[in-house]
Amino acid sequence: TPDGNHAYVTNKFSDNVSVINTATNTVISTIFVGYKPSGIVITPDGMYAYVTNVGSNNISVINTTTNTVTATVFVGDAPSGIAITPYGTHVYVTNEFNDNVSVINTATNTVTSTIDIKSNSFPIRILIKNCM
Repeated sequence: TPDGNHAYVTNKFSDNVSVINTATNTVISTIFVGYKPSGIVITPDGMYAYVTNVGSNNISVINTTTNTVTATVFVGDAPSGIAITPYGTHVYVTNEFNDNVSVINTATNTVTSTIDIKSNSFPIRILIKNCM
């Protein structure tokens, strides 16, 4: 998290996310998400975590105050790479088997756009730089 107090770790074969207290290095919560969670980003304000679930073709939205899943956003096939804009207004998700990127509006937790990248190279990682 931006304040450095917690780390959120995806556990791909347990279908959950561990929340670690970084002061004590202990797991303080386990949050069940979709099938095969992979990537994760935290909003700049630290309020939400977005988790890619490769096997469920969706994104779990975790409220970091309550450590509960508050929304599920369906995207393309095998979402893996994930990035968030500096102001936290949009999340970008690479869909490995579709050769595209889903754009999620974080205010509504809906997919507002899909960008076809036509790469045929299984896009996995994405980096956001100087976007608003």
